[in-house]
Amino acid sequence: MKQNTVQTAKPLTLLTTTALFAAMVTLMTAYIFHIPYGTNGGYVHFGDALIYLAAVLLPRPYAVCAAVIGGGLADLLTAPMWAPATMIIKALITLPFTNRQPHIMNWQNIIAPIFAALISISGYYLAEGLIFGSFATAAASALGNLIQGVGSMIIFFILAVTFDRIKIKTSFL
Repeated sequence: MKQNTVQTAKPLTLLTTTALFAAMVTLMTAYIFHIPYGTNGGYVHFGDALIYLAAVLLPRPYAVCAAVIGGGLADLLTAPMWAPATMIIKALITLPFTNRQPHIMNWQNIIAPIFAALISISGYYLAEGLIFGSFATAAASALGNLIQGVGSMIIFFILAVTFDRIKIKTSFL
């Protein structure tokens, strides 16, 4: 009986892959395809797509670490007041995904980005309402968060199909 390749990966490989994902999430969130919107300092980025990918390739604790470190560092570099909320939200958006299937594209990972986007939208709505003291103002940011979620979902699907074709889960991890 073949064991799950993710669960049998060596600890050094998992740590290295986690660190690489954290670095890529930081760069994609803070600098690459970083598109500002609105008056509140918000921006659209595709770092979440890499968080989704980490969530399907790595065991959950490693994926959560990559998301928290990557998202937290990006905010510390660009908008430090958001870092605490981001670290919580990014940890939560890894939860709908599974790494227990042999393929990245499976029924759970196809619907998971929708749940992740809902977590992100509601999490940032709550955080912005608390930070700025106005939930009406926070509602204006929801559209930008929705656009980010949809963009991240599309990028994730493209990466997932590509990585499934080259059998990344069985050949690398």
